[in-house]
Amino acid sequence: MSALPPGVYRLDGTVRTYAWGSRSAIAGIQGRPVPSPEPEAELWLGAHPGAPSRIGGRPLDEIVASDPRGVLGPAVAAEFGPRLPYLMKLLAAEEPLSLQAHPDAEHARAAFAAEEAAGLPPELRNYRDPHHKPELLMATGDFEALCGFRAPEAAADLLDRIDVPALRPIAALLRGPDGLREAFTTALTLSPVARTALVAEVAAACAKLGGVDSAYEIAARLAVHYPDDAGVVVSLLLNHVRLAPGQAIWMPAGNPHAYLRGVGVEVMASGDNVLRGGLTAKRVDVPELLRVLRFESLETPVMSPEPVAPGVVRWSPPVREFELTRATLTLGTPRVELVSDGPRVLLCVSGAITAGRGENALTLTAGTAAFVPAGVPTLPLT
Repeated sequence: MSALPPGVYRLDGTVRTYAWGSRSAIAGIQGRPVPSPEPEAELWLGAHPGAPSRIGGRPLDEIVASDPRGVLGPAVAAEFGPRLPYLMKLLAAEEPLSLQAHPDAEHARAAFAAEEAAGLPPELRNYRDPHHKPELLMATGDFEALCGFRAPEAAADLLDRIDVPALRPIAALLRGPDGLREAFTTALTLSPVARTALVAEVAAACAKLGGVDSAYEIAARLAVHYPDDAGVVVSLLLNHVRLAPGQAIWMPAGNPHAYLRGVGVEVMASGDNVLRGGLTAKRVDVPELLRVLRFESLETPVMSPEPVAPGVVRWSPPVREFELTRATLTLGTPRVELVSDGPRVLLCVSGAITAGRGENALTLTAGTAAFVPAGVPTLPLT
C-alpha cells in the first residue's frame, strides 16, 4: 500500500517570519489575532527540506521519500526523483524584498557541484542545492513588483529626466550596443563613496518627481529603506508592475525582480538558489548575479492564464515542475472539477470549499491547505 493512499489530506504549512513580512495579512486570512507577534512573510506549502509541511504531524518530504511512485505518481517520480518538484507559498510583503535573480538548471547544477567540491561553509555559499527556481506569482490583492528589464531606450529616458549629472554616463551606456548589461553593471559596481553620493542625489530628485512617473516614486521609497544601496538606482532600469487580484507575473531564470508590497500565491520549482544584488541585509554577490542575469528587456511581465472550464483558469509556464490553477466558486458555478495526473497542493484563500467526495472529502477554510497525492485524476470542489 502507498504511504499516502489516494485522497485529500490536510496540509499544515510553516510560516516564515522574515523582516519584510506583514503582521496582519497571513494572520488575517487564517483568522488568527492581528497583529501577529512577528512579521509573517511566507506560508510554505510543500516538501522543501528547509520547512516541510506536515500531514498528521509527519513531514511531507519524509512521506514522499518513503514512497515516491505512490505519492508522486510513476511519471513524476521518474523525472524528478523522490522529491516534490514544486513549492507553493502564500506571500505577504509589507516592505520591499531584495533585488534578485535565479540561475537556470544547468548553471545551478554546475555551481552547486563546484561549491561542494571546494568545501565552502554555508555562510559563503550562493548555492544550497542543484536545482533551478523559476517562479510564478498570482496576486490575491493589489500587488506591486519590479520585474524584468525595461527597454533600454525607455530606461535611458527615465534617467535623463532626473537632474543628476552622475546619471548621464549610465543613460549613455543604455543607448549603446550592450546597454542593459553595461548600465546595470556600472550601477552595481560603483565605489562606496560614489554609490553613497549617487543614491542620495537620485533619492532626493525622485522624491520631487514622484507624480511624474511611478518609477521615481518607487526609487524614493526604496531609498527610505536602503539609503546607501545601488538597488535604488537599478530600480529605474526595471519594469514597475501593478497586479490586480487574479493577475500573475512569470519570473524565469535570469530575470531580475523584486517584490515591493502586497499578498499573493507564489509557486516555484523547489530550489533555494537566490543571487542578490541589493535591497537586502542578506548575502549579496554582484559578480555571481551578473553571471546568471539575462540582459534582455521584458515587454510583458504579466502572464495571462488560459480558461479551462467555467470558474477555472490555469497558468502553464514553460517549465515541467508546476502549473497554477485558480478555481472560483460562485452561485453560478457551485462546483468545479480539477483534472491532473500528478500530486497537488490546494490552498483556500477566501471563503470555504470542500475538496473530494464521500469519505475522502475535506473542507478547507481561508488560509488552510490540503495535499492530494497522485491517483486522484479528477478532484471535485464544491
